[in-house]
Amino acid sequence: MSIGGLKMALIGRIPGSVAGGALLVMVSTQALSLWLGLLVLFAVLVSILPFRIEPTPVRMGMAGFFSGLFGTSSSIGGPPMALLLQHQEANQLRGNLSAFFVFSSIISLVIQIPAGFFTLHHLWVTLPLLPASWFGYKLAMLTTHALPKEKIRLGALILCSLSGATAVWQALA
Repeated sequence: MSIGGLKMALIGRIPGSVAGGALLVMVSTQALSLWLGLLVLFAVLVSILPFRIEPTPVRMGMAGFFSGLFGTSSSIGGPPMALLLQHQEANQLRGNLSAFFVFSSIISLVIQIPAGFFTLHHLWVTLPLLPASWFGYKLAMLTTHALPKEKIRLGALILCSLSGATAVWQALA
């Protein structure tokens, strides 16, 4: 899959991000965190069932929509795409997710501006995190080629589970 293969996911991301922005304004943070966390945990459970969900254009659009909904409203937009693409080769998975998140993060940020959830203050607070992002990228480039596909999949499932569990925990705390 390439950027062209991600087209449906990016198209789905736009209305999903708009819906996520609306949720930010209309739903309490606690309720949003609880429901989105539970949905992510449900998706992880579905992904460990003994069948594969192949990334068709319709499924890519749906995953893009839910990634936009989750990502814009709670910053956990990775699980829908990671779960759909989890059976790809490791290099292809990393490349597709990276390309998707470059564009989709911009979409979410643009939606959050009129909703009042992304301001210059947020930008200034984020800038010091850029060196850590660069370090993570460099570390990944040095280490991930040595990891087998199943280890990458397991890591994605663990990260998705942690994201969902953290969202539920925050809602209940």
